[in-house]
Amino acid sequence: MLVMYAVAFVAQRRIHDAEDFLVAGRRLTLPLASATLMATWFGAGTLLTAADEVRQGGLRTIALEPLGSGCCLLIAGFFFARPLWEMKLLTLPDFFRRRFGGAAETLSALIMVPSYFGWIAVQFIALAGMLELTTGIDLTTGILVVAVVGTGYTCLGGMWSVTLTDLIQLLLMLAGLIVLALSVLGSLGAGSIADGWFRLLEETPQALLTPIPIENVEEVLRWLSLFCVAALGNIPAQDLTQRIFASRSAQTARRACWCAGTGYLLFGMIPVMLGLAAHLLLPADQQQAIVPALGQAFLSPLTFIIFLLTLASAILSTIDSALLAPASILSLNLLERFNRGRLSSNLLTRLCIVFISAASVAVAYLGEDAYSLLEDAYSLPLVGLLVPLTLGIYGRACGQRPALWSMAVGAGVWAVHYSLGWDSFLQPLMTVLGVALPVPLAALGCGWLAYSLSAGRDSGTC
Repeated sequence: MLVMYAVAFVAQRRIHDAEDFLVAGRRLTLPLASATLMATWFGAGTLLTAADEVRQGGLRTIALEPLGSGCCLLIAGFFFARPLWEMKLLTLPDFFRRRFGGAAETLSALIMVPSYFGWIAVQFIALAGMLELTTGIDLTTGILVVAVVGTGYTCLGGMWSVTLTDLIQLLLMLAGLIVLALSVLGSLGAGSIADGWFRLLEETPQALLTPIPIENVEEVLRWLSLFCVAALGNIPAQDLTQRIFASRSAQTARRACWCAGTGYLLFGMIPVMLGLAAHLLLPADQQQAIVPALGQAFLSPLTFIIFLLTLASAILSTIDSALLAPASILSLNLLERFNRGRLSSNLLTRLCIVFISAASVAVAYLGEDAYSLLEDAYSLPLVGLLVPLTLGIYGRACGQRPALWSMAVGAGVWAVHYSLGWDSFLQPLMTVLGVALPVPLAALGCGWLAYSLSAGRDSGTC
């Protein structure tokens, strides 16, 4: 932790203006951009929650993590990195302002900022759970400790400290995962890693090795919805686009997305494998998170301590990125118009980081299931922002009304169903009709329809 703070302190020397603080002066090389992209998302969702889900539900649960998130980075590299980088933006709502006007900027910011609270809360809960396991600190206190630590070094150096610490934390985390995976496979194979792999494939129930559920249409739609939430819902996200903006060239941004996406899919399969191995190695009533439990069971005490540090590093790398992203939007796109020079933009952003952290702590204390929080965090940008972002890049100018209607309808449909606790679109009616369409897919379709209808009505400006 002292090293992380030292790096953040040194990073302050590179900060001279808002561009340095928010997008690292647009000077990230391919290794730095790739590492920070991968480290940003390779946190509690991939390392801890995904392994637990795989143990219970098998490969069909990887649609959200890591499959969807890894594919998102690849999609961003192919279709979004170059046009967004060439606009020289600081935040994603800046795109909506330039393309559709000030009202679209404000509405997009209001959609994006709350979407991070659940995502950050997942990281707080996961790391606090590790503290409880290793030190006996209760979960409530641990969440607060994690929030203070993560907020501290994010405020110090902004994007520069986030990027430099991400690189260190990513290397630690990948090394720890590889060591644990080899140890678990060796235990399964009585000392032989190859035998352990074949035993895993042979003794795991076939139902757990089925990647896509094909029992009925509803299960297929549910799986597809989860995949789309991760693969497409992360594209209109500040933490992704901020790293695109920070790359030193459009080509660097594209290649960084491809490298990070490929690495995410490859290394993300290690927790998946550990989840399957836990089905064979751990008792059925195991309550502890799978990855730390395997580490405790199959690593030496010293190695286990080092492994826990790598897990903590990975989660912290996600926390700092997730705090900076919505704070940037809140500061530049919502509060700056009221600031009028009274506070410097960097100080205002730091205050927003503290606010975002406090709000995420409040969400963490609500006690929601971590996987549910993760899914909810991804859904809002998908249903509210993907359509106007994509059509804003590849469509013709149609004024701001189509974008506003798309954002309002998509986010509104999702919010109504979420508040009512409906898992499928128009649940009471569709249950009678025998149709269960997942809410994210339905809300995304409604947003596209609203954009199309409004653009058609305003065809004179298109």
